[in-house]
Amino acid sequence: MPPEKSKIVFFDGVCHLCMGSVQFLLKQNKKENLYFSAIGSETFLALLPKDSYPQLPDSILYWKEGKLYLESDAILQVTRELQFPWPLFFGFWFFPRFLRNPIYRYIAKHRYEWFGKAESCMVPSPNIQKRFLN
Repeated sequence: MPPEKSKIVFFDGVCHLCMGSVQFLLKQNKKENLYFSAIGSETFLALLPKDSYPQLPDSILYWKEGKLYLESDAILQVTRELQFPWPLFFGFWFFPRFLRNPIYRYIAKHRYEWFGKAESCMVPSPNIQKRFLN
């Protein structure tokens, strides 16, 4: 499937919280229709040229069939691809962004302090390598 038509979770490859989230998504996405790529990767830059961002975003992003979701919207959209009960969290879409996104930003801002930072990107095991894009 061409990347522009895929469902891709872009993540911070050195953030322990983000890498833990990717591990969780891999386990809960039984349809195996989510793909993963680090922010700043070749796939990221091919879909979202560098000139579209003054600096690389520092949170999870979700590319779904040609549309980019940011912050809490990204998280809520991703839950729709997981097994029950996680899709129920999409109901939080009811709360406006001005309530959801400050909470998301606060966690994103403090993620290294709270969860730590790895020296290098996660290397996926051979059985899940096909779900990771360069």
